[in-house]
Amino acid sequence: MFVKATASVVNLAPCLGLKSGYKHRSSRVSVKCVKTAADSSVVNGVSLKEVEKREVIGSEVNIDEKSVWKEEKLEALWDDGYGTQSVKDYLDLGKEIIKPDGGPPRWFCPVALDGNDSPLPDSPVLLFLPGMDGLGLGLILHQKSLRKAFEVRCLHIPVYDRTPFIDLVAFVEETLRFEHALYPNRPIYLVGDSLGGCLALAVAARNPGIDLVVILSNPATSFDRTPLKPILPVLEAMPDTLTGTIPYLLSFVMGDPVKMASVDAESSSIPNLEKLSDNLVSLLPRLSGLSDIIPKETLSWKLKLLKSAAAYTNSRLHAVKAEVLLLASGKDNMLPSSDEAQRLSRNLQNCKVCYFKDNGHTLLLEDGINLLTIIKGTLKYRRTSKHDFVKDYLPPSMSEYKSALQGNGWFQFATSPAMFSTLEDGKIVRGLAGVPDDGPVLLVGYHMLLGLELAPLVLEFLREKNVIVRGMAHPALFSMKSNNGLQEFSYFDLMKVFGALPVTPSNLFKLLSSKSFALLYPGGAREALHRKGEEYKLFWPDQPEFVRMAAKFGATIVPFGAIGEDDIAELVLDYDDVMRIPVLNDYLRRTNEQGPIWKEK
Repeated sequence: MFVKATASVVNLAPCLGLKSGYKHRSSRVSVKCVKTAADSSVVNGVSLKEVEKREVIGSEVNIDEKSVWKEEKLEALWDDGYGTQSVKDYLDLGKEIIKPDGGPPRWFCPVALDGNDSPLPDSPVLLFLPGMDGLGLGLILHQKSLRKAFEVRCLHIPVYDRTPFIDLVAFVEETLRFEHALYPNRPIYLVGDSLGGCLALAVAARNPGIDLVVILSNPATSFDRTPLKPILPVLEAMPDTLTGTIPYLLSFVMGDPVKMASVDAESSSIPNLEKLSDNLVSLLPRLSGLSDIIPKETLSWKLKLLKSAAAYTNSRLHAVKAEVLLLASGKDNMLPSSDEAQRLSRNLQNCKVCYFKDNGHTLLLEDGINLLTIIKGTLKYRRTSKHDFVKDYLPPSMSEYKSALQGNGWFQFATSPAMFSTLEDGKIVRGLAGVPDDGPVLLVGYHMLLGLELAPLVLEFLREKNVIVRGMAHPALFSMKSNNGLQEFSYFDLMKVFGALPVTPSNLFKLLSSKSFALLYPGGAREALHRKGEEYKLFWPDQPEFVRMAAKFGATIVPFGAIGEDDIAELVLDYDDVMRIPVLNDYLRRTNEQGPIWKEK
């Protein structure tokens, strides 16, 4: 059963449409799309391997009439390509990219074989800065999904290039300022891996006036404290006859071969051991190619480069004003990354740490890490100076949906949730056929114990109707912090990936005006954390204001309820019991007093 909210004046705002061709009247520059047969072009030192080349031509945005633009919208359960490429592809492409090794450091743009490279409108630029290998292929597992949300550029440092660190900083800085001049109102993303992390921080420190989002993967700022320090002189002095063993030693130090080989193996609660074994067998022989990527003389140079990079960057951390997301591994055998993450979080002004306790140094090349998912779950994706929970939201991909199903599998197996809806003629049917297919729709329900009904509900809407239900969540969910500074990517972050946003009037307004499906629990956390004897009890406000807003947009209100969840467990202690415990009640009071206060921006 559902109710149609009406009002005397209904203002229906248009649905947010995403196009690959568009005019932006407030842009300072104009963009002309020119068809070119060349594989790459160079604009102010930036090499772009694209079918459509941008050309700055004036003060107004013009589109070449001969260009063919198509309407494009990122749908739910889109293919992000995760698992289609692996570390084997990284090593094979690495052998190819180092062949034409002449020339200085340069940028390249990864291109999909199917030609599906056009990012969404107003997508920010992402500059990838590689680690010690210098190839620029470190995003190979993530580039297909990133190319939908960003304009991706990767830095390639040739094997025999000997550019000093300060000159590399100047090179990246020139590109950064060029992109900022093109689109001054968009943020620029710097993704730095190991050595590239030092490079990203150094560039950010020298450009505090540019809106930057810096993403660091095990940055080498802790190189002076590496546990390999006694071994490094031995590697440099190793005879030429033994240099062939260096790649195998480095591979086990830099990453976990099992996690690398698991990328394109079928993920499930029971690993595909046969596929994993085949991947390992095919991966290990390819490791010999690292001797061409990092030969002995290059290794010696890169170690000196790392030392100077760490010293230069650490002396300028105080000048970094950028928004920083730090990805740290718990099993990094090359750098003390977990300790360094805590140090950097204390020294950087705006830093969030995402901790992966079971991963090695080469985090971006290991299984279970989807960079775009992390960016979305930590709310770091934005197209303007401020993150907008509605306009900047990217729907979950198919790989994210499968991952969520696996993570929720135990609950599905234990409870076997079933959903029913009511058709217009009053008939009750299994499934969601009685719920409208098009928005705006406002789902209004009551929380049961711990709100465990939320995940099955959202996943079922995705599975059956291919609809994203945006859950209005308690603001505390978006300001949670870890005591030791090392916060793992958790279920709460995954909730944000699947559409959770703070319950504020403006967010509900934006959802309904964009014809979205919104999920509201008027009883809130008090209902989910109810006390003994309060099973199936509502804690709704006397005057639910959401009805008035739903009426403004002509939204369909779908009331729903759940049964069974409050019966699966019996509370032994509730809030009243806990507050009678002397030590614990003082701790809870202090925690509540010191907790963050959500202020809508």
